[in-house]
Amino acid sequence: MTNGINRRQFGLMAGALAASTALAGPLRAAPTGRVVVGTWGGDYQNLQQSFIVDTLMKDTGINVVFDTANDTVRKTKMLAERRLPRGSMDIACLTGQGAYEMQKNGMLETLDETKVPNMKHVPAAFRNTYSVPHIYTGRVILYNPKFVKTPPTSYADLWDPQYAGKVGVIDIQYQTTIESAAMIAGGGLNDYEPGKAKLLELKKQGVKIYPTNEAMAQALKTEECVMCIMWNARGYMWKKAGIPIEIAVPKEGLVLYLSEMCVPKNAQNKEAAYAYLNAMMEPAPQQAFATSMGYAPTNSTVKLEADLAKVVDYTDDQRKGFLVQDMEYLAKNDAALQDWWNKSFKG
Repeated sequence: MTNGINRRQFGLMAGALAASTALAGPLRAAPTGRVVVGTWGGDYQNLQQSFIVDTLMKDTGINVVFDTANDTVRKTKMLAERRLPRGSMDIACLTGQGAYEMQKNGMLETLDETKVPNMKHVPAAFRNTYSVPHIYTGRVILYNPKFVKTPPTSYADLWDPQYAGKVGVIDIQYQTTIESAAMIAGGGLNDYEPGKAKLLELKKQGVKIYPTNEAMAQALKTEECVMCIMWNARGYMWKKAGIPIEIAVPKEGLVLYLSEMCVPKNAQNKEAAYAYLNAMMEPAPQQAFATSMGYAPTNSTVKLEADLAKVVDYTDDQRKGFLVQDMEYLAKNDAALQDWWNKSFKG
């Protein structure tokens, strides 16, 4: 979904961009050449073009080429090219789980943080040895205040009988939905089993299953659905688009979604890739992603306007409740979880 930036927001971003460009001395000395960035399309790519390629990377001698696809295609391509001395991507943008999967398969370069100076501004909780954490958001509850008079405080509120038949879940988010159910049923981030029985209760209540995030947005807009589990950034964008929702933080804690950037071991231009990764972490691009897409910056030096920070960033108390998915558990159990979802929950 594309969201415009108004003149005032653009001015603020441009000012931040000028400041970050003035401080970006090391980028001017970056290696030259072609760097291929495997990325998502839409706003995610457009913001990279505007706030990195056309500005921070301009006149560096680095020629950025985007390889646009979803992360499943990127992972498949990386695996197919694993035995080649040179792969087709220098940077792969992946979900946290996707990056972990590629690292487990021996596909990723060990991150050299000395070549990404902005990493020193990233909190330790977001770091690993193989990727740069670009932006993040937390998992929340979206609800229509016209029908949900009392703001929800827990995932358990989706099971309230008064909302039977008006609660929705998303097919492609089977992992996070089972995980959320497990969190209120005696399980947790490394034990989804209790969530299965809990979701079967929701099925009996007439839960609606939508194929994609976009289908859920339409259901919320038409008021066919009045409550769902979703990422805060999506809620921010949908609310900006006029969909009648509010956002509630569950007391179970904020499970994080991280968008990560990785350098394949067989990347052709690793030095230029590192320069690009550092540019992605500069304040101006980080602010642009927050304003346009609702994702919080991972660079702790970025200061958002108070009104924006209130809806896309998190308080100190909320940060204490941050939770990170157990990637090893998901890697081992994903196939079985999807099989259960398709045969038992959807069937």
